[in-house]
Amino acid sequence: MNDVSENTKAILLLTAPLIVSRKAEPAKILTLKEYNTLARCLHSGGFQPQDLLNQRRADILPKLPASFDQTRLDVLLNRGFMLGQALTEWQRRSIWVVSRADSSYPRRLRSKLREQAPAVLYGWGERALLEKGGLAVVGSRKISEELKDYTEHLGALAAAARVPIISGAARGIDSSAMGGAMTHGGVVIGVMADSLGRAALAKANREALQEGRLVLISAYDPAAGFNVGHAMQRNKAIYAIADAGLVVTSDFNKGGTWAGAVEQLEKYRYGPVFVKNGAGCGPGNAALLQRGGKRWPEPRVAHEFFDTIKNAVYDDLKTVRVEQLGLPQANEEAAAGTVDAATRLPGAVSGDTGGGSERAEDRRRVGRNA
Repeated sequence: MNDVSENTKAILLLTAPLIVSRKAEPAKILTLKEYNTLARCLHSGGFQPQDLLNQRRADILPKLPASFDQTRLDVLLNRGFMLGQALTEWQRRSIWVVSRADSSYPRRLRSKLREQAPAVLYGWGERALLEKGGLAVVGSRKISEELKDYTEHLGALAAAARVPIISGAARGIDSSAMGGAMTHGGVVIGVMADSLGRAALAKANREALQEGRLVLISAYDPAAGFNVGHAMQRNKAIYAIADAGLVVTSDFNKGGTWAGAVEQLEKYRYGPVFVKNGAGCGPGNAALLQRGGKRWPEPRVAHEFFDTIKNAVYDDLKTVRVEQLGLPQANEEAAAGTVDAATRLPGAVSGDTGGGSERAEDRRRVGRNA
């Protein structure tokens, strides 16, 4: 487990429930919005979160906006014993924790989510995998055996293409994609909404962990149970970590898969969103295609799988960068120049001229799994 910085300890005290006993009275922790306001106040005053743990607290609290109850903040910051208990338990399960105040906080989450990025992130497994990108695979929890087999094969194909699978670790599509990739030696990133502590002890995850092919993360206490709001909120992180997304099956106009995909297609646009088409895909898939989703071309072999994602990311970068710079879409020369700049961004993908060496270099970029 990593050493927890003093800044992260302060942020944990302010924002984390620190579930060490089911009998403990829950603290009125800061919401993400409240923490963001506090963080801006600290920054403008030349302070850091860790300054709230020493004698400077007496200078800081009176200067905060009236919306902050000093008694409430004192109660939260005085939970040092509970924090010590929680840190001991997390260490026992090899769970690490970072905050937005740490340089080791995942770059993709920080740059894409910005103030919506979780103030604290808990994790288990190889942290470096969070910078590799990959394909986010999402879908319903209740699925047919046919879709289960299909999604497991999808995970196996991703493993062969050396493209990490990112998913929510829930039953159904999530666990099928992750299981298919892990079984075939692939890299897997699980973004969990609950029960990270329990997953850290699961025997099924040990081989991939020991081989450095698995990381599980959560914005919620490792002992937290299922919460619908948490499950909906983590969708942003799933797409933010990935290079592209794939909706295997979705309900229409309801559920987390639908809401997360629509949010990406119409608002955030962190990357291209593929949608599986055809029978058995769910009533929402056709509607997602109409809203701008890309039809999944059903690649059959590893290089087709890899090229599908690479080309979509390349096209998406070109479109987004042209729009951001206000360049006319018809100006191909200007657009090409924009793509050249975009492909130098962390996790970006360059074009492929068709040669083997170029494809190998692209593979190092898509998924970062060289």
